[in-house]
Amino acid sequence: MFSEHVQSRAARREATRQRVLAAAERLFRDQGFGATTVRQIAAEAGVSAGTVMSVGDKDALLVAIFDGWIDAVHRARTAEHGAAPVPMSPGAAVDAVMALFEPFIRYFTLDEELSREYAAIIVRGAHESAIFQNLALSLIAEITGVLARAGLDGAGSGRGARVVYFSYLGILMTISHGTIRRPDAVDQLREVIGFVIGHEGGEE
Repeated sequence: MFSEHVQSRAARREATRQRVLAAAERLFRDQGFGATTVRQIAAEAGVSAGTVMSVGDKDALLVAIFDGWIDAVHRARTAEHGAAPVPMSPGAAVDAVMALFEPFIRYFTLDEELSREYAAIIVRGAHESAIFQNLALSLIAEITGVLARAGLDGAGSGRGARVVYFSYLGILMTISHGTIRRPDAVDQLREVIGFVIGHEGGEE
């Protein structure tokens, strides 16, 4: 009985959190991050301003929105896995790694202002993002698997995946600041992946 009560309370807390995040995202996208207030988010979510702040300040809400979407993509891909890995040519491996990144690049270019705000929050370091923690590990593992299928050994595929991942992060941040356009960013990321596969594979 006590356990059920605790679970019910936790479920209500999570439902409130999701309602606050959904309200914040709607307002951030409709009227802009800077113009949105905590009181407006509270009214949109049907909760008090104190409840919003218990979920997080505006910066924390934006980080949670981005992280939640990125995590959902990772979980969906994990659920699709199961087939035995098949060897790949270097060109096919580049395409496969780019396919891993494509949803994130597209998401970051949907709303340049929000992406810019997100990048600024991450750079300031006031709020931790899962893209440097568990989500990073998930994507690096996915990249490692593709590079291994391209013929890289265990050490080479892991090392190459880290190089590709941090290059991708840098390119995402550059996109969010508007200093590089999406087609150019995609081309540059493809070059990095191709270089890593050629370099790491050539060391054997």
